[in-house]
Amino acid sequence: MRIIARVFESLLWNSRFVVLFAVVASMIAAFAVFFIVTIDVIGIAEHALHYGSASVSADERAEIRALTLTHVVEVVDGYLLATVLLIFSLGLYELFVSDIDLARGQEMASKILVIESLDDLKNRLAKVILMILIVRIFEQAVRLKIATTTDLILLSGAAALIGLALFLSHQSESHGSENSHDSRARAAPTAGSAGSSSQPDH
Repeated sequence: MRIIARVFESLLWNSRFVVLFAVVASMIAAFAVFFIVTIDVIGIAEHALHYGSASVSADERAEIRALTLTHVVEVVDGYLLATVLLIFSLGLYELFVSDIDLARGQEMASKILVIESLDDLKNRLAKVILMILIVRIFEQAVRLKIATTTDLILLSGAAALIGLALFLSHQSESHGSENSHDSRARAAPTAGSAGSSSQPDH
């Protein structure tokens, strides 16, 4: 019976490696989005070269400006989406498979890519997704043609909600860092007392 239990537990524990499919797929999707958006940037640069041409009329120049600004916002949105996929892939790997030793050995990587728990992954993804939503709203604001007072009120309300979301996100991050600092401060005296009690009496 113990042998069967050990085999079953081993199968259960090793089943976490199925997450590697999601890790690889997310990484491939991130690279694909990076590639597509980079090609779009090259296209934007080629169209922007015609902006300073003397043969371009004022109306055409205004149209090129509007299209370029819209495409630039879409490019930012695409890069943020690729970043979400990248963070998601690395986070899943660290949570279910193994720690990334190279990432833990660098200070810059520890601020973004090192995932200690599912809450860390959720917080990092939430911040980037919030930025994607902000970019999306900005994209619609660029395209919006304000014709009535209602349009202006709705645009102002969207801007206010964005500010509120950023404020709440900052407050949540500050509260989390304070809790982490307090827990470390409480753990330090405990570790010190444990070390002193373990010393033999002379």
